[in-house]
Amino acid sequence: KLVKENQLIGIEDLQVRNMLKNHQLAQAISDVSWSEFFRMLEYKAVPHGCRVVRVPKFYPSSQTCCKCGYQNKDTKNLAIRAWDCPVCGHHHDRDVNAARNILAKAKEIISA
Repeated sequence: KLVKENQLIGIEDLQVRNMLKNHQLAQAISDVSWSEFFRMLEYKAVPHGCRVVRVPKFYPSSQTCCKCGYQNKDTKNLAIRAWDCPVCGHHHDRDVNAARNILAKAKEIISA
């Protein structure tokens, strides 16, 4: 359904192997099989004309305000789930903000 309904899907190029070293996250990451999901997503996208773009792993997607571009380094802490941009005042849900930034970066990558 993802590849049939979208022309472009941006994903973070995560180092899953390194993330598994974090004992607090390892079980959850293993359970969802991220690496396999990414592989299958890319495979299934081809026949449907969908493009899957991997955004570089060090792109600060959850730290950057999707409205003004301010980078809030305080949000590196995964416990911070929402934050307000000190520059433009926009309120961000960490995951929604990251998704918007990843899509924008994917569009930037394909237009370069």
